[in-house]
Amino acid sequence: MRKFILAGIAALSVTLTGATADAQTWPTRPITFHVPFAAGGGTDAFARPLAAQLEKQLGQGVVIENRAGAGGTAGALVASRAAPDGYAFFVGAAHHTIAPSLYPRLDYNIETDFIPIAIIAQPPQVIVVNPRRVAATNLAELIALAKSKPDELIYGSAGIGTTHHLVGELFKILTQTKIRHVPYRGAGPAMADLVAGQIDMVFDGLGTSAPQIQGGAIRGIAVAAAARSPAVPNVPTAAEAGLQNFDVSTWYAVFAPKNTPAPIIERMRNEIRTALQVPMIKEAWARNGSGIPTLDGPEFGRFVSSEVQRWRKVVTDAGVKLE
Repeated sequence: MRKFILAGIAALSVTLTGATADAQTWPTRPITFHVPFAAGGGTDAFARPLAAQLEKQLGQGVVIENRAGAGGTAGALVASRAAPDGYAFFVGAAHHTIAPSLYPRLDYNIETDFIPIAIIAQPPQVIVVNPRRVAATNLAELIALAKSKPDELIYGSAGIGTTHHLVGELFKILTQTKIRHVPYRGAGPAMADLVAGQIDMVFDGLGTSAPQIQGGAIRGIAVAAAARSPAVPNVPTAAEAGLQNFDVSTWYAVFAPKNTPAPIIERMRNEIRTALQVPMIKEAWARNGSGIPTLDGPEFGRFVSSEVQRWRKVVTDAGVKLE
């Protein structure tokens, strides 16, 4: 019996030592970041600079793999089934805590099939319009225009069940207006059509909109936040513009498939913390309307669960269904 116990202890020691060694030598080959939206959207705006910085820190490539569809759930499913070997990570977003309320038959569970590592950005939502299609220059004028033309104004979103979609539905409830929803396969394609004049407006994250507002391609109407964003200081908050209770931010975060070794999870968490303090990253985040988040680890996991519950209530109260 004593020999078995000693053998077991020795085996455990080897296992733990091996896991530690793996974390110390990891990575030995390129890493994949699964991004569940098309290139050019808000997720990309933060995932790509972060990946570039992590490449410098880790000495290995960090490849962005964009896989759009079904409001970000198609890419999430692929990421959930990736090998838990420390070479596959998922760049999820607030959208993925909304999805369980809209897609009852999801083949993955955001709370149990992933290990939450860290929130990487948290920009507010912003109402933006194409100035060639929409004459309104402020929120009051936009609401008046929508009321005068029910079901004529078109807003695009990153997909059904994304924050862009839910914020649009919240706007309709709060303003008692009727505007039409057109879902896209990510915020990038929606923004491209907004700039091109194919749609009237988007309830977007500042990560996608800030550069376009700064360049004059689109007009910022109101930021859905408690304070103005330094990225677009001339755009008022919704409350300043007369619309109360319209305070919504989105968030982007890194997850790992469940069963990824704990030492690698901890190493990636620490590398992300380091990356977010690099001046170049801080400047890029500020341009895109986000501060530097500090929520990670188990606390972030509890936040994800609370977001699932929060959005379930919003979806139920608003009567939002798959179109």
